[in-house]
Amino acid sequence: MPLGVVLAFLAYASFSMADALIKGIGPALSVFEIAFFTTAFSIIPAVVANRGERWREMFRMKHPWLLQLRCLTAIAGSALVIYAFTHIAFADVYAIAFTTPIFVTLLSVLVLKERVSRLRWALLLIGFLGVLLVVRPGFRSLELGHLATLACAGFGSVTTTILRHIAPHEKRVSLVGVLVLYSVVFNGLMMLPTFVVPTPQQMGMFILVGGFGGVGGLLLIGATRRVPANLVAPVQYSQLIWAIIFGAAFYAEFPDALAVIGLSVVVGAGLLNVLVEGRPIRWKPRVFFYRSGL
Repeated sequence: MPLGVVLAFLAYASFSMADALIKGIGPALSVFEIAFFTTAFSIIPAVVANRGERWREMFRMKHPWLLQLRCLTAIAGSALVIYAFTHIAFADVYAIAFTTPIFVTLLSVLVLKERVSRLRWALLLIGFLGVLLVVRPGFRSLELGHLATLACAGFGSVTTTILRHIAPHEKRVSLVGVLVLYSVVFNGLMMLPTFVVPTPQQMGMFILVGGFGGVGGLLLIGATRRVPANLVAPVQYSQLIWAIIFGAAFYAEFPDALAVIGLSVVVGAGLLNVLVEGRPIRWKPRVFFYRSGL
């Protein structure tokens, strides 16, 4: 197995561990407080590993308005997914979050004027049907966490579409640094009315979440530098497997037979979707703060 693919597996495992820790923090703290601390700690690996670019140049942007919009959608998506992780089942969040390719494809057609084959549309529809098997609206109650995840997928698609347009022209310190700065300021202000002093255990979990997220981002960068994107993209579906493992191991969440079938459909349709053409539509299932700067 190529080293880049191994790094991609490690990256998405690291992201999933960060997600599992966020769920472990629970609803005792506001989503803004969780976002503030995890964002602050997630930048540490980026600072340590940064080479060749000066952080003081992060506001020298070629597409300032698009980059600002991308920050807004990334911050909104992150707050929504944190709420989802702390309120609904782990596997449910991932299953719904994997509807992001549908939104990305719609935006790529409407905004970027890209052409999408009928086969790709069919695979996206099959993947959506798999999500319905997991969530089963009408057969069990939908919670705000489910709607929050769906909204996160929408915001994530806008974030990804903007990144596909501006990433080749902007410095990495701009893509990462501006987002982290805005996230810290916004979430810092929003958390003040309900601020609760974190316990040492919660602070330790914040550090771990930020560390896993930041290291995952660095691993993903290393993966994409070593192998083509069409080898890295399918690996992100391993997060659904991690969702089942972590959900069962840490939170006693065991998907039933229909949910397992639905998750399998999502994985199968997603893998075919990114492998069916030589140039896959690139997307991100969840907008982790540092990850969204990739």
